[in-house]
Amino acid sequence: MAASLLSHEVSDLCLGKPPLKSLSTSTTVRHALTALNSSSDTHISIWTCNHHHLSDQSLVDHCLCVGKVCMVDIICYLCKEDNITSPSSALDSPVSVLLSPDSAVVRHVEPHTCLVEAIELIINGAQNLVVPISSRTTMNSKRKQIPHQESSIAPTTHAGGVEFCWLTQEDVIRFLLSSIALFSPTAAYSVEFLGIIDSDVVTVNYHSPASTALEAIMTSLADQTSVAVTDNNGILIGEISPFTLSFCDETAAAAIATLSAGDLMAYIDCGGPPEDIIRLVETRLKQRNLTGMLEEFSVYSSGISLINCNSSSSSLSSDDEFASSPVTMKSGRYGRSSSYSARITRMAEAIVCYPGSSLVAVMIQAIAHRVSYVWVIEEDCSIVGIVRFSGMLEVFRAHLESMVS
Repeated sequence: MAASLLSHEVSDLCLGKPPLKSLSTSTTVRHALTALNSSSDTHISIWTCNHHHLSDQSLVDHCLCVGKVCMVDIICYLCKEDNITSPSSALDSPVSVLLSPDSAVVRHVEPHTCLVEAIELIINGAQNLVVPISSRTTMNSKRKQIPHQESSIAPTTHAGGVEFCWLTQEDVIRFLLSSIALFSPTAAYSVEFLGIIDSDVVTVNYHSPASTALEAIMTSLADQTSVAVTDNNGILIGEISPFTLSFCDETAAAAIATLSAGDLMAYIDCGGPPEDIIRLVETRLKQRNLTGMLEEFSVYSSGISLINCNSSSSSLSSDDEFASSPVTMKSGRYGRSSSYSARITRMAEAIVCYPGSSLVAVMIQAIAHRVSYVWVIEEDCSIVGIVRFSGMLEVFRAHLESMVS
């Protein structure tokens, strides 16, 4: 059975994966925003392709995925000092300004790449593995290649009839979980015993301006973690999660610029911002004379909702540090899709574990909540650290290597 697991290739994990929707590096941030707002995908792949003066076969080698963007990239970009006064102009910048400088975040691999090699790439920083798959168009007919449109978000067929999908850390963890019995007794050991609790976490005080957490949000997005929101004693109250923030839209930049960290949690986590917080954002935008951002935000508050979250009657008091913080997966983009449903739970109970929690239990917890990390806390809710998918994969890699040694 161990040999069977080791024989798997990345193509085995691609079964049923949809082809990538992509944009060209020649597009603007505005194009990326339009694509994300009109798609159920949280990320759009960005490609550089040379479609000229090359044969079909050689063109395949000149189509390269150079990165990915999500709504959090755009929100953080609009929050920067140079952009917050003129968000409209900022949106006309090339989409390349949103790309991570770390080229290892997205890695091309061949379908025959073995599972252990894929795990190694992820441990070394890859968040998405780009894998070529057979084009549905090619399988059915010899139709011409679909042109790569700047604002199109349809699956892109590259030269030679090749489409691509990508594998995430979650895909690999899910695959390993399906064979978890092969990792006995390692999977039953505690995360503390395995030494995979990372104590280097990013935090922000509940009462601090959310804008002071901007760099922390960008860091946690790059690390696929989250920003812990704590009280004055270091007790975990909730989190500002890039995962949750990615289901908002660009007007969340106004909230980051004007609210406290605690109020920002309420803004993004309640299935729709409470009306009193919306008014607070408007007031503070006016006070700071941020007319461009105010015009953008006023579209939302006037009822023409860009976020269009299902604002049920839930409301959080920003004065109650220990109020429940519901998390919802429903936003303007997902609210229009019947394939996604709201997930409401208490933030601190949803994605925390204890040092004595087993590896398999933490895996299941992270997958259930569609995040790539779990906070580790003590009984008094003080933060010990965080366990990430990459740390889990290091354990599995060591176990797999021991199988062949």
